[in-house]
Amino acid sequence: MNKIPFGPTYNEMLHPEMVTPEIRHRALAAKDHELDPINLFNITWKDEQSRVRKIVLPKEITGVDANIIVLIGKYFPSGSHKVGPAYSTLIEGCVDNTIVPGKHTILGPSTGNFGIGVAYICNLMKYDAIVIMPDNMSKERYDRIQKYGAALDLTPGTESDVILTLERTYELKKNPKNRSLAQFELLPNYRFHRHVTGHSAIEAVQGIGNGRIACFCSAPGSAGTLGAGDQIKIAFPEAKIAALEPYECSTLTNGGRGQHRIEGIGDKMCTLIHNVLNTDFVTLVKDDDCVKALKIIHDGDSVLKEQGLTQSAIDEMRELFGVSSLCNIIGAIKMAKYLHLGPNDNIVTVATDGYDRYESVIANLDRRYLETEDFVLRRWFHDIFVKTDTMDITDVRPETQKAKLFAQKEKDWLKFGYEKAYLDSMKQMDFWDNEYHKIDAYDEKILAMRGDNS
Repeated sequence: MNKIPFGPTYNEMLHPEMVTPEIRHRALAAKDHELDPINLFNITWKDEQSRVRKIVLPKEITGVDANIIVLIGKYFPSGSHKVGPAYSTLIEGCVDNTIVPGKHTILGPSTGNFGIGVAYICNLMKYDAIVIMPDNMSKERYDRIQKYGAALDLTPGTESDVILTLERTYELKKNPKNRSLAQFELLPNYRFHRHVTGHSAIEAVQGIGNGRIACFCSAPGSAGTLGAGDQIKIAFPEAKIAALEPYECSTLTNGGRGQHRIEGIGDKMCTLIHNVLNTDFVTLVKDDDCVKALKIIHDGDSVLKEQGLTQSAIDEMRELFGVSSLCNIIGAIKMAKYLHLGPNDNIVTVATDGYDRYESVIANLDRRYLETEDFVLRRWFHDIFVKTDTMDITDVRPETQKAKLFAQKEKDWLKFGYEKAYLDSMKQMDFWDNEYHKIDAYDEKILAMRGDNS
């Protein structure tokens, strides 16, 4: 009866063991055939044994006593956890009958991974898609989007010019056949991360240190991933949530709107779905440090061995991270030092994607620096990891700082037609809790419409 393949519920993405054994077996067997729609049931942080995919970073790299635990996103279908919010936004539109197969074309405003996720999900669920993104992103992103069959609509500028992509998206939305999976403003993104990423992070620290989360760090693009912090704070009220942003584009810190090299974050705005109530700190990370750090992790075997890492540990990490992942890792190190965390304390962050999307970025680094021999990587390692300091961390818990963030959100979103009353409602935690609790109703709708056709 269904015209499109229906995938998992929110609870099944969190607990893939809830999926019927026959479907679970088929999904796991289809991983090497990524365009088989059964891969929708592989949208999860969990592995084949329903364990959270993670790595506890070697302390020879981090240089801190605290345990830094990184959730690994590259094993999601399409290679990034952004496929989760893309699916959640589309499936909610499907069950609400606001997105109709054969009638609507999907718009995906993005700086990369969400756009790839939109292209991928639309391929599996049989929708036409247009991905709107800046025209100076990595070649790998464009290639992957086109591989999945989506059209590209490129706007002028670079990573931090996402406002132009939003303006273009709003222009395209004037055509009634177009429906936007608007990651910066639609709450399915928040719901996915609060439920699926938040609970997965809570599971990830079991058996490590004191089994609690002292700090959760994430660099906001859409700020969806920061939604995990809302659930983490329920489990561990003492947990601190740190939003990381490029030093060169310090919008949340002081309104800065410069260009930077960290694809997927630092989008010159306070996004609509960013719950600033639960953001405790904003931490700046220098963009080129993240690119250099990726070079070290991927190519610096000799330097890493000098620090005491084994070859197996180096090989395990080599393909796990992208540039924004290193931003998250550097930010986590800064927060571990700032909060004076010890060996029983845990910091959790995420690796959105893996190295496969950054060959051209590293090639550009090699051209810019001419010399990237071991003696250079050794100096970079010392400057980036060993000398990581606690500069450029802003405590945004005081009411004056919250007011600045709310004012930034108003500045960014009133011009897109949102009412001040709606923005003011976001200043109460009830707003976010009510949005989160819609998950149960959506799960019921998905199961009802999926029927026996999954």
